[in-house]
Amino acid sequence: MKKAILLTVLMGFGLALFWGCATMQTWPDNQRSAENKMVVIQEKIGDGLKTGAISPDQSQMFLTTLKGIRTDYQALRDKDVYRDKWDSLIGRLDVLGDEINRALSRQVRTEGPWNGERIVALQGRIDDGRISGRFPSTEGREFQSRLDAIRGDYLRMTEGGRYTERDERTGISLRLDSLETDINRYR
Repeated sequence: MKKAILLTVLMGFGLALFWGCATMQTWPDNQRSAENKMVVIQEKIGDGLKTGAISPDQSQMFLTTLKGIRTDYQALRDKDVYRDKWDSLIGRLDVLGDEINRALSRQVRTEGPWNGERIVALQGRIDDGRISGRFPSTEGREFQSRLDAIRGDYLRMTEGGRYTERDERTGISLRLDSLETDINRYR
């Protein structure tokens, strides 16, 4: 009888100890994960705003949502809480991240600085390929002449800070895609 009572008391004590450890505690891994996600989300919003993929109104909406999540994060940080509160916060961050990714992928730009930046990047790759000898001399000259023609059309199109027809911008982008594909063959 004494063994049964002792076993019951020990099981009750063990269960109480387990219940206390498993419920309320700090969750440092979840805290770090939430911090990382907030930083990534903040950077995506900034990059999307810089490139024009996200409108100022959209960025304001995303930042307001992020601010609310950050307020809830501050309330949970370094405190003993149930794990489901952290799971809920991280889930909200995931939803916000997915919304931002959808907004970024919805608007593909083929105009403005994008094409200009691509021209500069391709010029650097052509120069590197010619200097390193990765391109045969005829290919290097052909790549350079194609890029020069694209650059000339792009400069004509953007002359005076204005852009012409969307078809022309798309044409420039497609020509840059073709040149980039040909350059990629020599990696």
